Amino acid sequence: MSVYDKKSLKAEEFINDEEIKATLKYADENKDNLELIDKIIEKARLRKGIDHREASVLLACENPEKIEEIYALARQIKKDFYGDRIVMFAPLYLSNYCVNGCLYCPYHAKNKHICRKKLTQEEVKNEVIALQDMGHKRLAIESGEDPVNNPIEYILECIDTIYSIKHKNGAIRRVNVNIAATTVENYRKLKDAGIGTYILFQETYNKESYEYLHPTGPKHNYAYHTEAMDRAMEGGIDDVGIGVLFGLELYRYELAGILMHAEHLEAVHGVGPHTISVPRVKRADDIDPDEFDNGISDEIFEKIVAIIRIAVPYTGMIISTRESKSVREKVLELGISQISGGSRTSVGGYVEPEDEDENSAQFDVSDQRSLDEVVKWLMDLGYIPSFCTACYREGRTGDRFMALCKSGQIQNCCHPNALMTLEEYLMDYAHEDTRKIGEQLIEQELEKIPNEKVRKIAREHIFDIANNNKRDFRF
Repeated sequence: MSVYDKKSLKAEEFINDEEIKATLKYADENKDNLELIDKIIEKARLRKGIDHREASVLLACENPEKIEEIYALARQIKKDFYGDRIVMFAPLYLSNYCVNGCLYCPYHAKNKHICRKKLTQEEVKNEVIALQDMGHKRLAIESGEDPVNNPIEYILECIDTIYSIKHKNGAIRRVNVNIAATTVENYRKLKDAGIGTYILFQETYNKESYEYLHPTGPKHNYAYHTEAMDRAMEGGIDDVGIGVLFGLELYRYELAGILMHAEHLEAVHGVGPHTISVPRVKRADDIDPDEFDNGISDEIFEKIVAIIRIAVPYTGMIISTRESKSVREKVLELGISQISGGSRTSVGGYVEPEDEDENSAQFDVSDQRSLDEVVKWLMDLGYIPSFCTACYREGRTGDRFMALCKSGQIQNCCHPNALMTLEEYLMDYAHEDTRKIGEQLIEQELEKIPNEKVRKIAREHIFDIANNNKRDFRF
């Protein structure tokens, strides 16, 4: 039997089944222990995070007053670390060829009626131009695992193509990569290609469930998959993003697992996850989410988001267009700091939306609004849509980013950078009514920049963007 050790490099020791089960038992025993719950909430108020066991107690707690306290604290921590900024991105699906047999994904190798596609470099270019014409500056590239069709050389070539395309005032300034677990050598190649964050969802932290859900293919290897982030960091990638696909396993197990993963990365590398994603199983070709009996309600989902926010206050939290407008609206205030807009989950879907007979999508998109509609909606809610990529391009990554984020100093860069990139969007891509709302918002937000010198420079740059067609200023 393996022993729990968050500093171990062995998956079954840093994500330890016995420790998770003991944690859930402890949470059940203490879910009505208001004295302990108050102590955990007080600790969380220090904004240094809480551990997986403490978070599990809060998740088990059903006291309405305490839940409201947790939500209020999550809102405050979100505001303290991220202000009202919401970072915008889009996924770009390169290929859905895949050799794995994952039971919950339509890309699984046995699915014979999904339309298999792989973008040529010319098609990548056309997809990127379509994304630039919407206003996107940050992409997350996605691909199935297939060493013949999608080798690392193909991924690297695509990244090179994406960064090379300058169309009108458009440019993709940050490419995040969501591809299968790979070797230290390949992570070095991705680092050298100039990627932003390396993202890999665990799917489930329960080893038994994991192996059942991944019956065939290289992804079947639980340890190799779970230890991927350590190899990525060894390969020089210091910004990594983790995630769980909620609905595959019991959600309380998954919350403990993902927080243990964050604690492990912090303990071993001194840098926790740059982002945590919280997707839920959704309907897709050949996949019925009702077949997975661990689906969670919107209310539980909101509680999970709030608890991750107070447990890992520094991390970016991502929600995709898997979720509806109403769900996204609720979790934005509780902790989410990055959302996609105008997304297509099919290969080549930005240039040519698919008809029903030709389905290559990974999952159904619930929020089908355009990027401009999402941007306007965010501003109507009082948020600042941000297209900023400055930290990554200024070398503020890994422990450097975390130190700035944990101290709150990152606000001095992020707020003005968000406003300048929003001004670029308004000038180049926004509909007229979106632009009017945006200009008013920017004017209000400029006044909130505390440093007079920073405020003056930001104002000058915004003037240059609007009047002199200058682009890409950053603090």
